[in-house]
Amino acid sequence: MSDALNPVAFENQAVRRIFEEAEEKWYFSVIDVVSVLTGSINPRDYWFKMKTRVQSEDGIELSTICRQLKMKAPDGKLRETDCADVQGLLRIIQSIPSPKAEPFRQWLAKVGYERIQDMSDPALSLDRAREYWQKHGRSEKWIQQRMMGQETRNKLTDYWKEHEITKEDEYAILTNIIHQEWTGVTVKKHKEIKGLKTQNLRDHMSEAELIFTALAELSTRKIAESVDATGMAENAEAGKKGGKIAKKARMELEEKTGKSVVTGENFLPPKTAQKKITKKEGDA
Repeated sequence: MSDALNPVAFENQAVRRIFEEAEEKWYFSVIDVVSVLTGSINPRDYWFKMKTRVQSEDGIELSTICRQLKMKAPDGKLRETDCADVQGLLRIIQSIPSPKAEPFRQWLAKVGYERIQDMSDPALSLDRAREYWQKHGRSEKWIQQRMMGQETRNKLTDYWKEHEITKEDEYAILTNIIHQEWTGVTVKKHKEIKGLKTQNLRDHMSEAELIFTALAELSTRKIAESVDATGMAENAEAGKKGGKIAKKARMELEEKTGKSVVTGENFLPPKTAQKKITKKEGDA
């Protein structure tokens, strides 16, 4: 968990948030969001009544969408409060009648700090992602590999979802198992090596790192499918086996080239980056 608590403002109203390192995503205070959308003088009471009577469209109780995380209260002390990620907030917002709902959804898409797929037209989210990476100097070759890797990742998480992996921390644990198996380091350590804090690790991977990540996740899914892996224990075992396949390929490449696949290179601005991935000659 990140130590930094960073509120952001929507129409001059503060919305508290906290970054979850293991999952690489932001969580927002539900109470703050309810306050913004309803204007209630007692948003805590509004939310309490709401989550006891309302279910999201897919039948999930709103309370199960949230996590209890510590955030700074008005008295300056850290207190546990209901928090949700971007996807969870989108579900909650659907249940709040407010003229601010659509503007708030658009605001979330801007400040969510993790690209969210547009539910009505996924192509739009892909275009936004491509435009974002282009603006930040990524080559077309890198962008293509990043998007292919994301598709591989989505197929794996879809499999998990259909085989009794439902909690956010379970996704994070399985992801870390695969990552540590093929790289030899945890997701957190890999980010530290690259000098990253709240940034998305995959957005700062080299082409090789993206390819081996995709190989590990593709192998994991194929192995899981072959044995119909269900639940944490079986999917964790599939993750270890899938990660080992990518690890073997990584070690063979490193032996042939004499260069490490896992590096500290990143796309951070020069003033904060110790090393920076540069475009190779001929890249778009």
